[in-house]
Amino acid sequence: MKNTTLRKELLFMGQKKAYKYLESWIEGRLAKGRYSFALDDVRLYFSEHSEIANKFALKRVVDKGKILSIYKGYYIILPPEYKGKGVLPPSYFLDAFMRFLNRPYYLGLLNAAAYHGSSHQQPQEYFVVTSFPVLRSTKKKSLKINYISVNNFPAKLLQQHKTEAGYINVSNIGLTASDIIQYEKRIGGINRAATVINELAENMAIDEFNQELLLHSHHSALQRLGYILEVICNKKELADSLFEKMKECKFKLFRVPLKSSLDTKKRSSDNRWKIIVNTDIEIDE
Repeated sequence: MKNTTLRKELLFMGQKKAYKYLESWIEGRLAKGRYSFALDDVRLYFSEHSEIANKFALKRVVDKGKILSIYKGYYIILPPEYKGKGVLPPSYFLDAFMRFLNRPYYLGLLNAAAYHGSSHQQPQEYFVVTSFPVLRSTKKKSLKINYISVNNFPAKLLQQHKTEAGYINVSNIGLTASDIIQYEKRIGGINRAATVINELAENMAIDEFNQELLLHSHHSALQRLGYILEVICNKKELADSLFEKMKECKFKLFRVPLKSSLDTKKRSSDNRWKIIVNTDIEIDE
């Protein structure tokens, strides 16, 4: 009986020691501007502690609201200013997290648009484009990250932007515009997409539409983007640049509805983009 009690006391002391060491190690990472870590990191740094002790220590720190598990075997660290919210913006940890998953990635759609000067209707969720296989959405408290998987990852169309924890991959402005049209249903529809395109066009150069972008993007998305730039946004120079590049790449244009969910019968496509104009687009100023 005494031996059993002693073993329990020693186990508890070991767990308590592991917790103190772990808490100090986490604070040290935070001081260095590192906002996340993997369970394997803990195992490596505290190999002298048992698996039970390390997991006990992690649970204690989670319960105190200092860290949060966002994926099996991966944690984010919550600095004091974010402890009340219980989550971090992805810019603090996304690059490290995707390296942990060994996945290429970029921040896209409305989140990327914000990096390129579009502040209209700030998104409440994040969109990350990556490769297959498909990743489940990350949903933790007020944090939601949606993952979009693509077959051909457009590595040449990305930019790195500095963040609080290093850098993050973001789609360049041309790819951002193309993606916003391609995935317009994910961001609230064609009107919202056109509003963001109108803002992006203010910072868009005529050489954005290069061969890499055209080879990656869906033809229908480029046709709709060209139509919106020319007719809705009144950016004919940008539209001309896209149209000429599509001719160089010998794109064949087919009739494409402006809004895919609406009827196209008896609707005109009498424009150079072959867009079937089956809805009226209103841009929010």
